Amino acid sequence: MDQPLKCIIIDDEPLARELLKSYVEKTPDLNLLGCFESAAEAVKHVVSGSVDLIFLDINMPLLNGIEFASVVPDDTSIIYVTAYEQYALQGFKVNALDYLLKPVSYPEFMKAVGKALMWHAMRKAYLSSNTSQPTSSIDLITVKSDYRLVQMKIDSIKYVEVQRDRVIFYRTQGDPVSSLMSMKELEELLPSDRFIRVHRSFIVNLNQVEIVERSRIVFGKTYIPISDTKKDEFMSRLKNNPNDNKNIQ
Repeated sequence: MDQPLKCIIIDDEPLARELLKSYVEKTPDLNLLGCFESAAEAVKHVVSGSVDLIFLDINMPLLNGIEFASVVPDDTSIIYVTAYEQYALQGFKVNALDYLLKPVSYPEFMKAVGKALMWHAMRKAYLSSNTSQPTSSIDLITVKSDYRLVQMKIDSIKYVEVQRDRVIFYRTQGDPVSSLMSMKELEELLPSDRFIRVHRSFIVNLNQVEIVERSRIVFGKTYIPISDTKKDEFMSRLKNNPNDNKNIQ
């Protein structure tokens, strides 16, 4: 890390706050901005966007840790520190990086901090790679998938499906990758010289298209519909694409 992660501690138990504070203060990669007795006290501090990492209790009065996660910016990571293991699933559903059970040892603490350091380093690389190059020269993209950052080769993406507020990347190898992203964000991320939107719910990689039949793109047993408004543009670009493995019917 170029700079320590700016962090805060939110816990209504004084002993738990002091223990975490002592851990943070002896960890060079962390810079403690403050300790709070409740999530409500920390809201203004967090929404300002100045916090990289939150050590967060769950069972607190007024505003619990799960509810508080809804106001945490996407670029701020969360590590839950709690005495209640039954909230673990809920914690990971709101993209927590880790879930520690009290009392937390320093090795456990450092393992979780390591995840946060890696996540922020990958995010920095993602922002740099996705904004510093013209789209035509991009070979890799990085997307946030739950609490992970996943790097994918552009040429490995066959097509992308939009499902409500989530997009799913289908690749030539590996499992599909799901990410919270709008269609607009997706179109800005993918190189326009290689990808085309063929339907309100689908974007395809022109280099991966081999079979088109009856206004559908065929990927094995999967059929991608081509909308009437996109058909002419798609067929024109496909015929002018250097990929020679097309079978158009």
